[in-house]
Amino acid sequence: MNIAVVGTGYVGLVTGVSLSEIGHQVTCIDIDADKIEKMKKGISPIYEPGLSELMAKNIEEKRLFFTTKHEEGFSTADVIYIAVGTPENEDGSANLTYVEVVALKISELVTKNTIVVIKSTVPVGTNDLIQELINNHKRTDVTIEVVSNPEFLKEGSAIYDSFHGDRIVIGARSEQAAHIIEEINKPFGVPVYKTDIRSAEMIKYAANAFLATKISFINEIANICERVNADVEEVAKGIGMDQRIGNKFLKAGIGYGGSCFPKDTKALLKIAGYVEYDFELLKGVVTVNKNQQELLLQKLKNRFDSLQGKRIAVLGLAFKPNTDDMREAASIVITEELVKQGAQVVAYDPISMENAKKLLVSSIIYVNSVEEAIQNADVALILTEWDEIKYMNLDLFKTMKTPIVFDGRNCFELDSLKDSMIEYHSIGRPVITREMTNALI
Repeated sequence: MNIAVVGTGYVGLVTGVSLSEIGHQVTCIDIDADKIEKMKKGISPIYEPGLSELMAKNIEEKRLFFTTKHEEGFSTADVIYIAVGTPENEDGSANLTYVEVVALKISELVTKNTIVVIKSTVPVGTNDLIQELINNHKRTDVTIEVVSNPEFLKEGSAIYDSFHGDRIVIGARSEQAAHIIEEINKPFGVPVYKTDIRSAEMIKYAANAFLATKISFINEIANICERVNADVEEVAKGIGMDQRIGNKFLKAGIGYGGSCFPKDTKALLKIAGYVEYDFELLKGVVTVNKNQQELLLQKLKNRFDSLQGKRIAVLGLAFKPNTDDMREAASIVITEELVKQGAQVVAYDPISMENAKKLLVSSIIYVNSVEEAIQNADVALILTEWDEIKYMNLDLFKTMKTPIVFDGRNCFELDSLKDSMIEYHSIGRPVITREMTNALI
């Protein structure tokens, strides 16, 4: 089938490439000419494992195309996916400007019956709004039906998720439109759940809010564990064995970040507010996460009288591993405060340093390896659980001026630190001091 995808951000590009991989003719549209030229050469503007390889393959096999011209993409399209950004407004609501602009373009240019699929994360009622907008502005007597098909991709495993997802949600007014979108996605081999449009819109927000709730919950349990001398890793394993709870999203740390959870939880709070419902639980989730991002700073302040002049190595900057995404990353808040406190910050991330330089304070020193970052450092902070950090040789910490580690992602088993002479602070677990040799519980 001929498909146009408007927007080549994270969702749009992964969607377009994945659809081309299962055999569809896909034209990706973006107004950024430089970005389009790079993508025509198979150069991905984002880091995502496996994405560049699939781009190059499908460009070569002439199933994947890129253009800045909407009319070029729309002229042969049977289905148009809207995958533009819905950034957060100052009040936490979703900004639908880009979605509406694309809808008006569709109204202006589409000259045959077409299905419009909204892939962007949008508030409940948006599909109805876009349907009305298109109907009121279309220039020809054609049928354009809007369908909700929210994405459930995880950054760092988005290509894998496309082919191994838990479900594909389709919200449509007509069975025919739902069937067409189901057929488009059939080669993925992922279960399809068809429902009404507003329920499909809500499913996306409810799913992300629930996962964010699990993260904030285990972080609250971690904070209690520290006070009662329990180990949150053991607690998480124990409760995760209960099939009603499950073991995913129970990793204690310094909170969630990225483009979805922070934005979507706040947007859902606004949706609740519009219907005069006070979503107290979700308010707590957001507050807990904000506090959790500052937890390592509090631990540092409790450990040291002053950070003035201390050389602090920051290991990991992206909000999670296997992505270069810095949106809502804990490193933004933490490094800014460290610099304010007079520390010298030396940072390393295997992928996201170029993006980090655009967001973090200018005085940060960037280096090319973990080894270089921790050399002669007074303290090391772990903010992203990259594999090269999780599996590093712990003896490297002995090259620090003082081997003191604050691990915001619980990368290391406590037993592995036995006899290491490393002072180790983690989340929801007992502190390991250099004097402890055989006292681990």
